[in-house]
Amino acid sequence: MVMIIICFLAPWLAMFLRGKIFQGIVCIVLHLTLIGWIPATIWALVVTRKETA
Repeated sequence: MVMIIICFLAPWLAMFLRGKIFQGIVCIVLHLTLIGWIPATIWALVVTRKETA
């Protein structure tokens, strides 16, 4: 539950917490744009859900 909240507020942080450093950096770049925030959030949710399943 906490990880889902992190994905919505800071998708790049969710990537860093999962050990995906390069993907986290790309996610920061996406998160800096308003349009890119939605794909970055979806991407972080997909990555975190795959690793918990």
